[in-house]
Amino acid sequence: MTQQPDRAGGCILVAEDDPDIRELIVAQLSKEPNRLESAGTLAAVRAIMESTPVDLLVLDLNLPDGDGIDLCRQLRSGGYDGAIIMVTARDAALDRVLGLEFGADDYLTKPFEPRELLARVRNLLRRVRNAAASSGRPRNARFARFGPWRLDLHQRRLVGPDDRLVMLSAAEFRLLDRFVDAPNQVMSREELLPERGATVSFDRSIDIQISRLRQKLAAEPGGADVILTVRSEGYVMPGPVIFE
Repeated sequence: MTQQPDRAGGCILVAEDDPDIRELIVAQLSKEPNRLESAGTLAAVRAIMESTPVDLLVLDLNLPDGDGIDLCRQLRSGGYDGAIIMVTARDAALDRVLGLEFGADDYLTKPFEPRELLARVRNLLRRVRNAAASSGRPRNARFARFGPWRLDLHQRRLVGPDDRLVMLSAAEFRLLDRFVDAPNQVMSREELLPERGATVSFDRSIDIQISRLRQKLAAEPGGADVILTVRSEGYVMPGPVIFE
């Protein structure tokens, strides 16, 4: 269902089975110059995304025909690189970590303040657009080479010196993708997850994700030094990074 056709901004898809909440979210997001689509089932979400370029997906986890976390994982494994905000009544830390691991950019728990959702959507869209505009990587780059590894930018996986493949979670790929665009630059939690705003500095899930990523990188000699901790500041990937 198209709510705001032909507006100047990006396209936002709201996936929520409760029609009252869906209308509330759409009404709030309509305050920005974005085109809006809405859906109440996973089947409807997939149909819209097959026919319409979607810049940001607001995704409820509990849809009547499936789980939003599964959809998030499928979208990321299929190459979807738009932004995803999960909105759910499930407040368990495990659900939040799983959502982020499987590719969500942000996680908002019901009940929420509609203006907070609007602010997070605005920040995410800004990050997506800025990344596209400022990235120094060649448009046709397939790999980013750093240390002993290559990052396959299309298949979203690590390739070792002997062509051994290491699969990455959506969260791990997203972190590496940001590091390779900023070699030798110390990045705080806020810079690694700018869409999370002030709350990310208190959320240690990113430290867990980086720890898991480091374990995979350390599987090759020299890989343990790919991502370094800078005390009280954040993390850095010492260069160089070569795009191929």
